[in-house]
Amino acid sequence: MRWGVEQRLEFIEFRLFWEGSINRADIVDFFGVSIPQASKDLTLYQERAPGNMEYDTRGKRYVAAEKFVLRFLDPDPYVYLGQLRSVAEGAAPSHDSWIAALPSADVALTPKRDIDIEVLRKILDAVREGVSVEVFYQSMNKARPDPIWRRITPHAFGYDGFRWHVRAYCHLEHKFKDFLLPRILGVGATGVPGATGEQDWLWNNYFDVVIGPHPALTESQKKVVAKDYGLDQGNGVLSVRYAMLFYVLKRLGLLGDAAKQSARTQHIVTINRKETEAALEKAELQL
Repeated sequence: MRWGVEQRLEFIEFRLFWEGSINRADIVDFFGVSIPQASKDLTLYQERAPGNMEYDTRGKRYVAAEKFVLRFLDPDPYVYLGQLRSVAEGAAPSHDSWIAALPSADVALTPKRDIDIEVLRKILDAVREGVSVEVFYQSMNKARPDPIWRRITPHAFGYDGFRWHVRAYCHLEHKFKDFLLPRILGVGATGVPGATGEQDWLWNNYFDVVIGPHPALTESQKKVVAKDYGLDQGNGVLSVRYAMLFYVLKRLGLLGDAAKQSARTQHIVTINRKETEAALEKAELQL
């Protein structure tokens, strides 16, 4: 089956599964195909997924049958909610979403970080080409209060939930560091690379953070927290890059002893806290 046809069949099933109905105009408007092609797509879907939809003569739409069986999709709530979030955040226009009837939604927004598009393009080029590049970087280091030119060899990108950074070997400090993209004020010439990404131990190795419900919660509260966080038998394991460990713990409220915080606001704790603190110290020492 051609990719375009398969995409339209998935679209049909998406609308039937999440919204209960679809018609030819939905396919025409989203994919820009002709009405006869949209009719062929609906006929093909009926052939490949017999009994999944019925025609509603009053509404002039195809509706999901009572015994609907998924044939083309492996539905994931986060795919649906991801589209909803993208529209709510303004990252994608509503007409790019497969959701027809977008429910009212909002996102707890954080200030949008100003990333220069040309800076990002040049950093991406350096990553693809495996070279080093000069950057005019504003550090928050007391020893370097003003921006300076420094050479880095970038190899990866990280997102801490609020900000994007580039993971790179710093030729000035001779170690791998995180450089926040908004603080790169300019990009200069490329050059010979320093250490490569394969040598970045903190990026390539993982530590397992074991999390579980706060001990002060009731049994029923612990069960719902376990369900909320997808914890198996009460506990769960987060396999985290050492380079991302600080960011993950900070975002989850686990940098300190979470058990000493109020269970009302801090619902999870670190089960292997001592080992996690040792792993974080190991990562920070290398940084």
